[in-house]
Amino acid sequence: VQLQASGGGLVQTGGSLRLSCAYSGFTDDNFAIGWFRQAPGKDREGVSCISSDGDTSSSDSVKGRFTISADDAKNTVYLQMNSLKPEDTAAYYCVADRALNAQNMALGIPRYWGHGTQVTVSS
Repeated sequence: VQLQASGGGLVQTGGSLRLSCAYSGFTDDNFAIGWFRQAPGKDREGVSCISSDGDTSSSDSVKGRFTISADDAKNTVYLQMNSLKPEDTAAYYCVADRALNAQNMALGIPRYWGHGTQVTVSS
């Protein structure tokens, strides 16, 4: 399994970014893809995840601002981030496993990880 994250960058407060996670190598459709983030000196935080059935969940800190979605034809999961705040600054990682939630992503439990993409929100 390979996960390739992209789309990070520098944006001003209130701006938007869209992260992409291109995946490959799954042998069946029973998997979930999610994002966690980690800022220097802070604990890892599970952000959002989407199951193979399309069920989504997000942490309270991003609800109403971030939206996770999937394009199965492109084997890509997106994280649309709107109304960005300086506290959203972090390296964002996409992860995958049979099942995901904010807690297991924060604990580093998912089996498959992609490289991080840096998001920096300036004040």
